Amino acid sequence: MKEFNQYFKQRLYYVSALFFIAFMTTGVIVAYSRFPTFNVGYTLHIVLVVLLSFCLLIYPRFETHVLKVIIILIGTAYSYNLFFLYPETLYTIIFICFIPAISILFFDSSLFYFCLLFNGLCMTVTFSYVSLFDTQGKFLHIKSDLIGNIIDFIGSQIILYLIYSITLNRIKKLQLYYEQIQQTERLKTTGQLAAAVAHEIRNPLTVVKGFLQFYENDQSFEPDVKRNFSLMVDELDSAEYVISQFLTVAKPDKNKIVEIVDVKVTIQSVKDLIKSYGLLHDNNIDLSIQDDLFIDINSIEFKQLLINLVKNAIEASDTGDSVLIRAKKKKDFVEIQITDQGYGMSEEEIKSLGTPFYSLKCKGTGLGLMICFNIVEKYEGKIQFNSTRGKGTTVTIRFPVHLE
Repeated sequence: MKEFNQYFKQRLYYVSALFFIAFMTTGVIVAYSRFPTFNVGYTLHIVLVVLLSFCLLIYPRFETHVLKVIIILIGTAYSYNLFFLYPETLYTIIFICFIPAISILFFDSSLFYFCLLFNGLCMTVTFSYVSLFDTQGKFLHIKSDLIGNIIDFIGSQIILYLIYSITLNRIKKLQLYYEQIQQTERLKTTGQLAAAVAHEIRNPLTVVKGFLQFYENDQSFEPDVKRNFSLMVDELDSAEYVISQFLTVAKPDKNKIVEIVDVKVTIQSVKDLIKSYGLLHDNNIDLSIQDDLFIDINSIEFKQLLINLVKNAIEASDTGDSVLIRAKKKKDFVEIQITDQGYGMSEEEIKSLGTPFYSLKCKGTGLGLMICFNIVEKYEGKIQFNSTRGKGTTVTIRFPVHLE
């Protein structure tokens, strides 16, 4: 279905492009009777039509930023050439007014603003030429009401700007809505899978773990064998931990008590809990926290959120690097930042964070960050990742400040 839609869009584009090329070619043919000697203006007209037609035909194969700029520049030159080549024709100024509409088709903000400013500059030069140097009266229809034409041009650019802004805003909202639907479907699928996994796997694991613990305490086995039992029990504990994460996603506890939590005290507690984990890799945890920061949240879930994020920061850090936790009040929010100096992430990797089974760790499940996202959303907070390859990552969490 996706390939069919892409094929249909490509066919529609070529039909539209060929129609436009035919329209421009007809203009060249009709104008031949007026310029049988191929003067500079008419020759330029033909060259621009050929170049623009070629660019439009190859665009689906080479959708590069450079090609888009070339199409805009050639389209602008074509419109202004028509304006000066046929001064008695009134509609040519309409083509000039709608030059920024070319960039709207690309939905590229930088190209649109470039085109808008460039067209404004070109039209300023054009109006100045008509006002000061048109002694033969070729543009009398413009010169007779120069102020009115300037106002019309400015108005047309404002209208195009509003159309672009409104359309772009709607597209962004639709994209966000689509992403939310996708995330909801992922959560639903993960929840259903979690229930099945918990039911089908957890009970057998408990039985196996019980027998292994029994044999581990049996004095008839050699110490080496007991160590193997201990390793197997540890691996079963890891499997149970993953299943517990599944269950947290599938059946979040919505009835947990919301408390007034002192952010500084909680972060200090989390540091004490995870400090030994950091020391294994010689990673220190540094704090920079303001006093009197309070939020409304369940303390256990808040600790779970912080532990997951700080643990990720430590695992992403090189040996000897420090993880910095900062907290401060920012307007009506308490802002917490966890910064590491690790290997960082690309924009594509950041966009995938929080989705089920996506993890940058070799043995990760992606469920830890997914739970973090759920906790933040549950308490009307926001979470944001800023990262650069080779320069580390900063996770920013914001929760509404407690109102007394």
